[in-house]
Amino acid sequence: MPRLQDLKEQRAAKIAEMRTINEKASNDNRDLDDGERKQFDALDKEVRALGDQVDRAEKLAAYERLEAQGEPVDGGEMRRELRSYSLAAAINGALSGRLTGREAEVHQELTKGREARSGSGIHVAVPSEIILGEARSQTVGTPADGGYTVATQLAAVADRFRPALRVESMGATVMRGLSSFLDLPNLAASGSTAWVAEDGNATRSTATFSKVSMAPKTVTGEYRLSRRLILQSNTAIEDLLRRDLGFLLAQALDRAAINGSGTGPEPLGILNTPGVEKVTTEADFSDTTANLIAALELDDVTGTAAFLTNPNVMQIGRKTKDADGHVIPASELFHGGRVEVSTQVPADIGGASDKSALIYGQWGQLYLGYWSAVDILINPYHPDVASNGGALLHAFLDADVAVRHTEAFAFAEV
Repeated sequence: MPRLQDLKEQRAAKIAEMRTINEKASNDNRDLDDGERKQFDALDKEVRALGDQVDRAEKLAAYERLEAQGEPVDGGEMRRELRSYSLAAAINGALSGRLTGREAEVHQELTKGREARSGSGIHVAVPSEIILGEARSQTVGTPADGGYTVATQLAAVADRFRPALRVESMGATVMRGLSSFLDLPNLAASGSTAWVAEDGNATRSTATFSKVSMAPKTVTGEYRLSRRLILQSNTAIEDLLRRDLGFLLAQALDRAAINGSGTGPEPLGILNTPGVEKVTTEADFSDTTANLIAALELDDVTGTAAFLTNPNVMQIGRKTKDADGHVIPASELFHGGRVEVSTQVPADIGGASDKSALIYGQWGQLYLGYWSAVDILINPYHPDVASNGGALLHAFLDADVAVRHTEAFAFAEV
């Protein structure tokens, strides 16, 4: 079966032919003649057939990504049990010293065999599925600091606009429930073969192996909760904590996966991983994307690949016109490939720090590892909150990122 990208390129080429036929007649201020109509209809039939093939290939690629990711370490049973889990109840229970019910069971399971995280305060372990930095302050007295969530009758909390997190949805391989350092072995180079005469001897060769190592790195976020917010807030605070605190941690990991420096406690991201090729940026936008596709094809990278970039690059693409001044469709600029956009992709790279990254990759070769749960330390004893009955909430996520095969990614500075 042809590759998904090949099918999309064929479909884009057929559509371009249809557009040319239609525009020629339009420029001549006439309808299609019999020959053009026959050719247009034939191309339309081919496009529909290719569309069906693309749909099947995309479904197959999605199933392959799911199969590659496998079952989470904690199993499906845990996932079903989490439907009745309450983050707010876990926090209140920990503060009162009476952690009970489903929250107590989950905490006990997640901390089994683990050393408790050090620090002042009360520890409660929360599944990373429940909530997946910057300091936050949540109080009732000031509306913007939490007062809007304590109400006589309160609707759902309106979320703010947030950057799109794309790494996992692009098909990255996710491993949850890790408990120790992880080495991913790779076959770096194969042995060799040779033709020999009837009585000739085989040529000895040796395969070469390498490995990519992953180790837990910690990202944290902090909230300040007032006493009244803890006691009075309705179930809206549950959604707020899950979405906002979880997003902050997930956003940090998503950004690190793309452009992490690898220095100090920060993971090493795609753009800074040695061996990830930077291709030549051409004056013609589609030539740059062709260079990216070729970089993977020349290294025999197989599987579904896709582009990831930021709005700056997409703005350039949307303004690209042909010789007649017509806007060139994105499907042609990206040669029928999937493209996703996020402000998480940096716009300050290059020698003058004024270029944006355009990444192309087989995203299944990007590994995200999660070590156990999200640990929450609830500290009611800090001087900032002890006198008024509030609490500081610290969330810790242990995770890491690794590119298993560097040849599976390439990028351009646009």
